Amino acid sequence: MFFNFNKSAAKTIKKLLWPCEKSILLIPSVPFSHIQRYSYVNVYMKWKKDSYYDSIEHIHQSIQLKPLIALKNCVARDPNGCIPISDVSKRGLQLDVPTKVARFMRQYPSIFEEFTGPKYNLPWFRLTPEAAEIDREEKRVYDECREDLRSRLRKMILMTKENVLPLKIIQGMQWYLGLPDDFLQYPEQNLDESFRFVEMEDGLKGLALENREKVCSVMEKNAMKRGLYCGGPMEAIEFPFFPSQGLRLRRKIENWLHEFQKLPYISPYDDFLNLDPNSDIVEKRVVGFLHELLSLFVEHSAERKKLFCLKKYFGLPQKVHKAFERHPHMFYLSFKNKTCTVILKEAYNNKSAIEKHPLLIVRKKYIKLMKESVVILRNRRLNNRFSNCSAELDLDSDDVDEREPEMVGCSLEQVT
Repeated sequence: MFFNFNKSAAKTIKKLLWPCEKSILLIPSVPFSHIQRYSYVNVYMKWKKDSYYDSIEHIHQSIQLKPLIALKNCVARDPNGCIPISDVSKRGLQLDVPTKVARFMRQYPSIFEEFTGPKYNLPWFRLTPEAAEIDREEKRVYDECREDLRSRLRKMILMTKENVLPLKIIQGMQWYLGLPDDFLQYPEQNLDESFRFVEMEDGLKGLALENREKVCSVMEKNAMKRGLYCGGPMEAIEFPFFPSQGLRLRRKIENWLHEFQKLPYISPYDDFLNLDPNSDIVEKRVVGFLHELLSLFVEHSAERKKLFCLKKYFGLPQKVHKAFERHPHMFYLSFKNKTCTVILKEAYNNKSAIEKHPLLIVRKKYIKLMKESVVILRNRRLNNRFSNCSAELDLDSDDVDEREPEMVGCSLEQVT
């Protein structure tokens, strides 16, 4: 049965229903509904270069360090401790080597020692004593910090929508989490009973977890230490801001950030499926997730494009990269090495707030050894120039005196 009303009657009914509609919006079963609004003002923010973050060596050397360690592992795993170049020459793409494998290994004589093999005069490579010592230290870190590394992987999986993550995603994040490249090949050694392998959609294999206990994020732990958070629902936690020198935000953006800080903090380990994806509180949940994720990584940074593959499994918005641009006081975007790297500012401004990754010291030692290669190669070039110059001299006693000025000039050239 249908009824027809005139306009005045319809307005009267709407006024009568307005208090009911308002009360419906405040039903407790719909969490955060009364603050689910989107008030961000889309104002252009100019990117500001910060030399401090652009000069963090272990972050920007990771592009060379990652393939170097992958090749180092290939050499170290061989029972004889040495391999012919043919074992890795065709695996450059797989190991992320930016150039020909042999050429890349020859760029680091402080790590790879080249010699002629027993057959066909092929080049072979073994680790230098210094590189072999760091490799042994790296293995000790893996053994002693196995539980810490397992905990970081566990936290990453628990931040997903269904507490499951495809193996290919985990393999892509192993470098950032500090896991060895063969971590998933030995599950009985590296995983405990809380992990289980499952079949996912599209024929993917995944690693799943049962969420048995409450997990606190870095933000929650730090707020509890300061007495600003009790662990209850709907509590607000303000993000730590670290403005770069000379960075100024528009007044509208500053006002929005001020209100943004007052919103309740949604832990990346809590359910978020009932939240409005276009609300400010979801924006705060996304920022909290990115903060927690980067805090788990070795360098507390990552290539921005590598994070895009996480959107589907972590419930991130399509334009998640905008969060880095909207919050320059929390994240820094570095464009060194022709790539965009996201850096968590808090990790480099408040060292007590985020725990250091146990593998960071080892990677710094590899980088220091890499720098020694530059000196070795330079000395080789100088020695070769000196040898070529000396070879041109005729050592006949009647001719040496006449060519002495030429020899002196050659020696001065080497010094300069």
